[in-house]
Amino acid sequence: MRRSEVLAEESIVCLQKALNHLREIWELIGIPEDQRLQRTEVVKKHIKDLLDMMIAEEESLKERLIKSISICQKELNTLCNELHVEPFQEEGETTILQLEKDLRTQVELMRKQKRERKQELKLLQEQDQELCEILCMPHYDVDSTSVPSLEELSQFRQHVATLRETKASRREEFVNIKRQIILCMEDLDHTPDTSFERDVVCEDEDAFCLSLENIATLQKLLRQLEMRKSQNEAVCEGLRAQIRELWDRLQIPAEEREAVATLMTGSKAKVRKALQLEVDRLEELKMQNMKKVIEAIRVELAQYWDQCFYSQEQRQAFAPYYAEDYTENLLQLHDAEIVRLRNYYEVHKELFEGVQKWEESWRLFLEFERKASDPSRFTNRGGNLLKEEKQRAKLQKTLPKLEEELKARIEMWEQEHSKAFVVNGQKFMEYVTEQWEMHRLEKERAKQERQLKNKKQTETEMLYGSAPRTPSKRRGLAPSTPGKVRKLNTTTMSNATANSSIRPVFAGTVYRSPVSRLPPSGSKPVLTSTCSGKKTPHSIKHGANKENQELNGSILSGGYPDSAPLRRNFSINSVASTYSEFARELSKASKSDATSRILNSTNIQS
Repeated sequence: MRRSEVLAEESIVCLQKALNHLREIWELIGIPEDQRLQRTEVVKKHIKDLLDMMIAEEESLKERLIKSISICQKELNTLCNELHVEPFQEEGETTILQLEKDLRTQVELMRKQKRERKQELKLLQEQDQELCEILCMPHYDVDSTSVPSLEELSQFRQHVATLRETKASRREEFVNIKRQIILCMEDLDHTPDTSFERDVVCEDEDAFCLSLENIATLQKLLRQLEMRKSQNEAVCEGLRAQIRELWDRLQIPAEEREAVATLMTGSKAKVRKALQLEVDRLEELKMQNMKKVIEAIRVELAQYWDQCFYSQEQRQAFAPYYAEDYTENLLQLHDAEIVRLRNYYEVHKELFEGVQKWEESWRLFLEFERKASDPSRFTNRGGNLLKEEKQRAKLQKTLPKLEEELKARIEMWEQEHSKAFVVNGQKFMEYVTEQWEMHRLEKERAKQERQLKNKKQTETEMLYGSAPRTPSKRRGLAPSTPGKVRKLNTTTMSNATANSSIRPVFAGTVYRSPVSRLPPSGSKPVLTSTCSGKKTPHSIKHGANKENQELNGSILSGGYPDSAPLRRNFSINSVASTYSEFARELSKASKSDATSRILNSTNIQS
């Protein structure tokens, strides 16, 4: 049983006790029955009125609750529609009082969400308006009368964030461009003369409209100023080049040049004016020193002629170069010619540098060719011979490649310009072919001279005998290994057998004329080459050191090539002028080398 029901039962008991107590009082007092009835009616009416009043109040409460529920439900539905959320659904059965409380709580929550969304929307609209005014962009399209959904608010927030990033990037670009514009204006001594330039340079940065149009105008202004600055720099560099040229032509001393050294850097307007004044002063000085200036220009002209590989006919074509009437007109002609040549060289600089590279390589190649025909190069002790041979071999490979590369580039140039590219008055490939032909003829001439010289020397030795040679300082002969000795002696034996004019006598020694002397190998006579101007390294080496040939020539008589007595006594291989002298030398050699000769003779006979 509920406590309320218990209380109701207790109320009835209390009422019954009260009525019984009233009846007892009325009995004691002696109130008659009719009055008791009246008094009971009054008690009944009083109790009934009280209960009716209480019931009416509770009924009124119920009606209020029902009405509140209805109102809350309507408002809640409206808020759910505005906030784009699902309608509120009460879970399970509940009392009127609980339902009213739940609905009222939900309505308060929805009202709070609506209020927060409206506040955020207002804040985003204010930020959007501020950013759009700075960026000169249209405002974000959103309905300010309705409550935005969460998705709409998210999109609006993202839009505002994008505007902030755009503002930051444009502001950074604006600040950078503004700084460059100010620097250019300072270099040009330029003051802002338009409203836009004043807005950029003089006004506050935050007040500048960062629209795309303004940014584009800023970039255009910067390009114009940079172009003017570049033009100013080019003019200043031209003036400086003109000043240096005039300094060189007028032979201005270094002290006077240092006085204007501060003008040789920078490109501001005041620097440009000062440079122009210096040029005017030097030009006036040039007119006063006409002859010296023209002679300086002629020196420069000659340098450009050399760099452009001008022939003598091309140089003589410029007649003013040889004139001696030093006038202003002559100076102008020289100035025009030097400008033309300078431009011509700069346009075709790569070709001329390629030809110059070929010329240098060709001169180096000729130098190596000259050294290759010099026997004295074998006496060097620093490994230079090996280095020279490597460089010479490398040049022999690179020269044809360089010629082919230049040939292709020159052919392309000739097709573009419809004229021939000449070097020293002739086409480059003809010039190259001529150089090779001259080199071949020179080698042939040198070869013929050597052959003629050798022929005359041989004829002289055959008629008068060879003159004794003073032994030159040379490297000591390395001792031969036993294998080499055996091989050398075997070769000597075969040669001795093949040559019928050689017969072993006492100590196996026979002296012969140098005309029929064999080389140190003892296998073949030395022949003078007539088919080529080159010598094998072996033949060159023996030709470069004839003393070794004279010493080693004793192998024909059966001696060891590295024996000490032979190296000491065999300078007598030259033919003696008289028989008595020959016999005397033979006797000396026989006494000192008897033992060695007997051993060698034994080796040959075995």
